[in-house]
Amino acid sequence: MAAQDDMSAEERLIARYFRPLAREPGALGLGDDAAILTPPAGCDFVLTTDGVIAGVHFFADDPPETVGRKVLRMNLSDLAAKGARPAGFLISVALPASVEESWLAAFAAGLGEDALAYQCPLLGGDTDRTPGPLSVSIAALGTVPRGKMVRRSTARPSDCIVVTGTIGDAALGVLLRRDRSLAQRWRLSDAFAARLQQRYLLPQPRNALAEAVLAHASAAMDVSDGLAGDLLKLCRASSVAAEINAASVPLSDAARAAVAADPALLETVLTGGDDYEILLTVPAVRFAAFQAAAQAAGVPAAVIGVITTGSGARFLRDGEMLKFARPSYSHF
Repeated sequence: MAAQDDMSAEERLIARYFRPLAREPGALGLGDDAAILTPPAGCDFVLTTDGVIAGVHFFADDPPETVGRKVLRMNLSDLAAKGARPAGFLISVALPASVEESWLAAFAAGLGEDALAYQCPLLGGDTDRTPGPLSVSIAALGTVPRGKMVRRSTARPSDCIVVTGTIGDAALGVLLRRDRSLAQRWRLSDAFAARLQQRYLLPQPRNALAEAVLAHASAAMDVSDGLAGDLLKLCRASSVAAEINAASVPLSDAARAAVAADPALLETVLTGGDDYEILLTVPAVRFAAFQAAAQAAGVPAAVIGVITTGSGARFLRDGEMLKFARPSYSHF
């Protein structure tokens, strides 16, 4: 008991809420200044990082158990798009003095559930006080066979452009979260409105599809800043162009209902961000095999266009090119 009393408040916080998440032996029980991790034989590490700030990426009164899960899933989505298997993560949390321990307990519980479900254990991190808004940053590590990480710079003309899941739900969910009266204006049922908001709260990373991405994709990235803007990034990196049939972009029934009530929302759907789906290019001769693997993994995937020569990305609807005021979410 005396040893416990000698611990600082920060050490007690770490021991109570974060040490149970550190199941990887290399985490050393979070008792050291660093962790040790050795990649499996013949594998490379894949590293990614992402974070959230209250008032920017989530609402300050969002359920705390969803905040930790969301930021971990954002990083897991990046790993999935690279064809990587999760290996662990580091976390840095900056807490205002107003945050109560009950909030932290719920945050850690949600984070721990996902760390276990996705087999991505906590390896270490840092906790701080901040005079500003609450923020959480995660750096995640994954593994791929050596030299096989799927990049965004290797798409080729005639490749099929494929996207998983549905697009635009989270962007619409954020609008609903800010103004609940929009549900009535968009003529959404309670169930549809709840679905859109849930997609904002908790993205669904497509890690079940990582092996299929690794086996069949010529290029890939996750959709975090909006389909239109992220596709442009992939095209620039690969020195190619893209042509998209906007009608082929997969929408949920809820998003489709909202766009039917307000057609101007199509731009929000295509540019709004927070989808955390995988955007990938697949050689036409490999698409059938990829589609079979996606079906076996239980992940919907749809062809939405084709890679061409040139530059830029064209979204076509009824033969006319769509123009967007802002093709991508940006912090700057």
